Amino acid sequence: MSIAAMMLPEFDQEMANTRKALERIPEAKFDYTPHAKSFTMIGLATHIKNMIGWLVDTLKSDSFDIQPVGAPPYKEEPAKSVAELLESFDKNVKAARSALEATSDEAFGAQWSLLSGGNVMFAMPRGAVVRGMILNHVIHHRGQLTVYLRLNDVPVPAIYGPSADENNF
Repeated sequence: MSIAAMMLPEFDQEMANTRKALERIPEAKFDYTPHAKSFTMIGLATHIKNMIGWLVDTLKSDSFDIQPVGAPPYKEEPAKSVAELLESFDKNVKAARSALEATSDEAFGAQWSLLSGGNVMFAMPRGAVVRGMILNHVIHHRGQLTVYLRLNDVPVPAIYGPSADENNF
């Protein structure tokens, strides 16, 4: 079985669970933040949907520079509505899934680097970046988002089992 074939069922499950959390964000709470150092709710949600897009870039390029010399740094523009957020998320998921399906085991083993101003911040096999720096990162931030939902009395979806709000088992 290929690496991609092993990753796709988990990818599908995690993206479905992530979408369940994103679709519950109340637009009236976009600016909510639990702490001055935390993302706003929409900033966190935008970061999550953008990370799915990073998966495509990671699989199709050898590096990404967050502050390229002579060009503007990477910046995330918050979604303006839940509908916009979900439309972009769905588009990113579809593209990411296609990119995963098309990636050979050899390509997963190739080195990939994150750069800042042309300097290597880290380098590791592409498959490790996809799993660790993208999928795990999405799951981490989705967990944060569910806390934001709870703190705002929004029902938290069941993700790996029942939540206090949903007992689907």
